[in-house]
Amino acid sequence: MTKKRKHQEDFQKVKLKVGKKKPRLENATDTTFKTKAIQIPEQLKEDGVLPTQNRKLNIKDLLSQMHHYSPGVKHNALLGLKELLSQYPFVIDAHLSNIISEVAAVFTDKDPSVRGAAVHLLHFLASKIRAEQIAPFFPLVSAHLSSAMTHISEGIQEDSLKVLDVLLEAYPALLTDRSVILLKNFVELISHQQLSKRLKSRDKLSWMLSVNPNRRVTSQQWRLNVLTRLKKFLQAVVDGSSEKEDEGLQEQKDSPHSVRNPICISWKLHANNQQHVQLFENGGLRPKINSSFRLRSLASVIDSAEKGLSSAENLKGFIEIIIPLLIECWIEASPAQSAPILGNLLEAESQQLMQQVLSIIHLLWKLTKRHDETYKMELWLRMNYLVDFKHHFMRHFPYSIQETVKHKKKDSFKGNKNCMTSSNNIDHLLLNLTLCDIMVSLASTSTLQADSGWLDMIRKFVTDTLQDSSKLNSKQVNRLLGVTWRLMQIQQNKVATEPLIKAVYTLYQQRNLLFPIRTLLLKFFSRVYQKEDLRSQRIRSRSKTLSRWLAGLPQQLALLGVRNPELSNQLIDIIHSAASRSNKELLQSLQATAAQIYDPLEGTLVLLPAEAQRRLVQLVYFLPCLPASLLACLSRCCIMGRMSSDLAATLIGILHMR
Repeated sequence: MTKKRKHQEDFQKVKLKVGKKKPRLENATDTTFKTKAIQIPEQLKEDGVLPTQNRKLNIKDLLSQMHHYSPGVKHNALLGLKELLSQYPFVIDAHLSNIISEVAAVFTDKDPSVRGAAVHLLHFLASKIRAEQIAPFFPLVSAHLSSAMTHISEGIQEDSLKVLDVLLEAYPALLTDRSVILLKNFVELISHQQLSKRLKSRDKLSWMLSVNPNRRVTSQQWRLNVLTRLKKFLQAVVDGSSEKEDEGLQEQKDSPHSVRNPICISWKLHANNQQHVQLFENGGLRPKINSSFRLRSLASVIDSAEKGLSSAENLKGFIEIIIPLLIECWIEASPAQSAPILGNLLEAESQQLMQQVLSIIHLLWKLTKRHDETYKMELWLRMNYLVDFKHHFMRHFPYSIQETVKHKKKDSFKGNKNCMTSSNNIDHLLLNLTLCDIMVSLASTSTLQADSGWLDMIRKFVTDTLQDSSKLNSKQVNRLLGVTWRLMQIQQNKVATEPLIKAVYTLYQQRNLLFPIRTLLLKFFSRVYQKEDLRSQRIRSRSKTLSRWLAGLPQQLALLGVRNPELSNQLIDIIHSAASRSNKELLQSLQATAAQIYDPLEGTLVLLPAEAQRRLVQLVYFLPCLPASLLACLSRCCIMGRMSSDLAATLIGILHMR
């Protein structure tokens, strides 16, 4: 067989006939398939139940739009979220994790409108979400906040302060738990580290104020904004501490290891064996043991960095960084830099910045008192900062505000558009009082001779302010009394304390004082009297002003009547305390006004509530003598039913003992 014939047999062409079906190829692929419908009714039902807003978008659609590249879409998504969540609040609990993560992620968005919408939505959510609900997600929120505060964009830094305002108002405790990171962010907002070769060799980094000409506001206004938030943050730290104490006049406190749980005892029931007193069981809910022992697990798990400002080491480190920066801010805003001719007059913006500087230092001083090594901290503060404070802060003390009065065109002073006058308002008083608080806390009895110069300046300011105090509010009076008390503790001789007590008494004698101010003054005088009474008879030197105040209390009680029962109770408590100590002046005054107090028709006894009546009846025991006229008044009070039968029986028992 030839080769040509063999090739033809291998590749024979199949001839197709008309009308016949084409034969199937050996390597053909079968493309036929069958389909069946799959139905998921539960999933379709869930999509239909999700609530929607006006644009027919549910929570999943809006959250997915938060990742869109367009700022307009993200802005509309944030507005839609607020609209949806305000109409259907139950959606917040179901999708809380996704909502918090998506909203926090746009804190650092490049578009200012998106950041503004995020702040508004966060403010809305803060009113709907409790602290315990957001606590698991707060580390994420704090991380995004720190990223915004340290961002390179000035606009994002400015909006981060708005986010901080919302979180400080709604969740201060959660925010202060991360104080170590946030405090460093505050420092970096207004300063930068010095990187010179000379300073690189130092162990501690040095910081200096930074100036950014690209900001929309001036450097001084930006520092004011940052320091205002820092002051709020430190105030939250102070308020969240275990030991809380008010500014200004503070009550005497017991030992931190004692817990009081008072019990009311009725001596009538107790005498008849109807009331049993368990002495040790009523001492407190649980005993507190004065011991430095700590479990190893607690001591090892809690690091000093996690303690924040509750650690003395961390607090000292932050003070060493922030105080020099605050002094630089003070120097820029001080009157010597603005206009040396004006002396101690301040402009409004400078006064606000200086006030924030002093408020931050004052809060830091408060935090230093929370540690066990109080004396060491005070000594360390005095050694490091007293010289700078005297040089910069006390240089133009006291400060006053400079007012700008704009005259009309028809005014006779056409040449002077702005007339500079010294303000008679009391806006500057808070600045001066805060400075007094800081400086007085650095002084003590042992350093009196070295500090006599600036202490005399503070003493003169306090005395003048108290004597001319027609427009003081309760907060200012509280701060004034706190400084006064501290001055009296530093220098305890009568020559120094008597003018201060006399100045406070001048304020006390004013008519129409507000009730909070009257209460503060009563607490101050009561505390001064108790302190004076604790001294031994050999070194006791009675204050004439204090004796005059005590002698006037019974007459004030008789005139007050029922107009202010709470103030009457305070007067009764002070009178009872002084009468039990056999104060001669008070007992004589109480004897003289007893007829008015125990009058059966219009006396204080018959006008006040039952508890106050009981205290007034007990005062009968301390009266020097019981004349017939007074006994007749008391008898008529019992006969006319102006007091209860039990109180009448108590009165009879007291008279029987006399």
